[in-house]
Amino acid sequence: MGFLLHWAIVAAALWLAAYLVPGVRVSSVSALLVAAFVLGLVNALVRPVLTILTLPITIITLGLFYLVVNGAAFALAAALVPGFDLAGFGSAVMGALLVSIVSWVLGALFAPKH
Repeated sequence: MGFLLHWAIVAAALWLAAYLVPGVRVSSVSALLVAAFVLGLVNALVRPVLTILTLPITIITLGLFYLVVNGAAFALAAALVPGFDLAGFGSAVMGALLVSIVSWVLGALFAPKH
């Protein structure tokens, strides 16, 4: 049940990013759902590797380079999913930032309380 909730939250955040961020486009509901799934996989499997590989530059930039890592993961997900398109890397960074913030807020609101 937790996986489905997280997937729905990421899908909602991605829909909002496509609505608000110029250059982020999702062509259909099915593309949105697949993109949310792929984005979750990329964030779980690829982003940790990128984070470790770029740790020195992230430390030097006081964490700001982590925005680039998130944008790269977002762009990779867009490259893998037909119907999920980005206008450029700036759109990827802004989209990733918005999806992260919205997912965090929605996750805090809808997470089961223990």
